[in-house]
Amino acid sequence: MLIIIAQNECFHDEINRLKLNKSLSPKKHLSSLNPFLDQTGTLRVGGRIDNSNYDYEKRHPVVLNANHPLTKMIFQQEHLRLLHCGPQHLLASIRDQYWPIGGRNLARKTVRNCHVCRRFTSKTMSNIMGNLPNERVEPDYPFNTVATDFAGPFYITDRKGRGCKITKCYLCIFVWFRYKCVHLEAVSELSKDAFILTLNRFIARRGMPKIVYCDNGRNFVAAAKEIFNFVESNKDTILDFGARRGIEFKFSPAYAPHFNGLAEAGVKSAKHHISRVLGHTHLTFEELSSLFAQVEAILNSRPLCPLSSSPNDYQSLTPAHFLIGRSLTSLPSPSLMDHNSNRLDRFKRLEQYRQHFWKRWATEYVAELQQRTKWRTNCTNLKLDDLVLVKDDSTPPLCWRLGRIAKIYPGTDCVPRVADVTTSQGTIRRALNRLCLLPTSENQF
Repeated sequence: MLIIIAQNECFHDEINRLKLNKSLSPKKHLSSLNPFLDQTGTLRVGGRIDNSNYDYEKRHPVVLNANHPLTKMIFQQEHLRLLHCGPQHLLASIRDQYWPIGGRNLARKTVRNCHVCRRFTSKTMSNIMGNLPNERVEPDYPFNTVATDFAGPFYITDRKGRGCKITKCYLCIFVWFRYKCVHLEAVSELSKDAFILTLNRFIARRGMPKIVYCDNGRNFVAAAKEIFNFVESNKDTILDFGARRGIEFKFSPAYAPHFNGLAEAGVKSAKHHISRVLGHTHLTFEELSSLFAQVEAILNSRPLCPLSSSPNDYQSLTPAHFLIGRSLTSLPSPSLMDHNSNRLDRFKRLEQYRQHFWKRWATEYVAELQQRTKWRTNCTNLKLDDLVLVKDDSTPPLCWRLGRIAKIYPGTDCVPRVADVTTSQGTIRRALNRLCLLPTSENQF
């Protein structure tokens, strides 16, 4: 009876024409199915497989409209019966008994709006790339606004020769917001005192910064747990140290490395090539510090744009021009690229590492700031009380926490990229790239 009522609501004109033994208009969707009314008055597909040995229900399935609520309920029930199957399997199973008009789209919607399936196929949100902050575009003193990040670990030896002890060493990078000048420091350990000493060395050489942007989450390439625990446990101490010296520390949201993208790009440029050049070689702390200083000079000598439009001018503007007025140059040395590294002494091997690094960096492409390389469109706008999943890389999707949007933080362009989420364990702040919007009863179909 429910099927007959649903068919009368969706195919009223077609049923009346069939009762009067009239043919359907060729423009109707049902005309290709050659429908007929059975003894109970149910609209069924005539089809072309009447001579097959299949059951009557499969040879002449019941016609349904995909937009009717009854059809949606049948699809949902079959989706659960088949243990959350995919759209193709769901539609094939439905067609053993029913023939839904527009069933393929309904099968996709049913799977897409299933909360259990959504946990495994959900995609995090990403809004349009934000505008550059004021600190990136207006001139200011060198290293007045910097972004800092850690990378590593690198393994070092306590002395040369055999029987040496191998320990960990880390790279701390400071990037100037204006012109991408970098400052590299070797840090012997992840502790509060070591980081403050590193910051003091940076201040002594580059001057007192006004604003320091830091990460605040497990978003480091290696030693993620160690660095995360170090930042979290010493966050208040670092803030107090900066407050006494007039330095403002700004921590990005947790699990959002793209909020500190300038430092992440600097780490990628430095560590990506250093790891490949060093390989399994273990240097001493002094040798590694010297290598970091030479890599710093190379990164600060990378071309940003041509100095002039003259075709005869082969000079380019580099970050070092804003520091010393010219490009940084190291001591002249013969090319060691083609030499066997096993036959070189430690000093020449270190020089070979530097030359390898420069060769790799010279082939890199410097993107223009004006273009949005990714996140070019706006995503679905979040609203208060929306149901979301909080993505966690350390747990499977079925264990991700559910939460509701409590507060949204729009940027200067009025586009939200951070939100407070109320979960069963309290309120947390996450970037949109860690949130998966779940369907509700309002936007399911």
